[in-house]
Amino acid sequence: MSRLDPAELGRRLDTILATAGQIIREVPEALMSAPVSAGVGTLRDAAVRLFRLGLAFADGMDRGRFPSEWRRETAPDDLRDGAAVARYGALVRGRLAGWFEGAAPREFARTIEGDDGPQVGYDLLARVVDEADRDLRALRMALERIGRAT
Repeated sequence: MSRLDPAELGRRLDTILATAGQIIREVPEALMSAPVSAGVGTLRDAAVRLFRLGLAFADGMDRGRFPSEWRRETAPDDLRDGAAVARYGALVRGRLAGWFEGAAPREFARTIEGDDGPQVGYDLLARVVDEADRDLRALRMALERIGRAT
């Protein structure tokens, strides 16, 4: 099996985040407290965490460490409705686009420390894309359960 180019993985991550922004944008504040699944929390938290995962990748690559607590953060108080969460997602996508634009191929060979041990940047990116894809599927299912077809 061939490895995908890091730029292709970056495009996949951007597509996942763009899709999340589109499907969450129209959700009113009253529905953002709907549960997603056990251990995940609310729709609001799940959507913000999905975007936070993308931001955590860029931050982790810049800092050389990817702590798991970044993935457990809850949504800040000012991100109450889908439109606010989608705007946050757009900011994250902009940050990621800038990071990928400036990333040299050697960036993906760097070792990034994490709570589950060190891994090279490429493997971290692949893991983040897989995790973001799973999170997007969970977000879609939660929206369908509350009658918001995606």
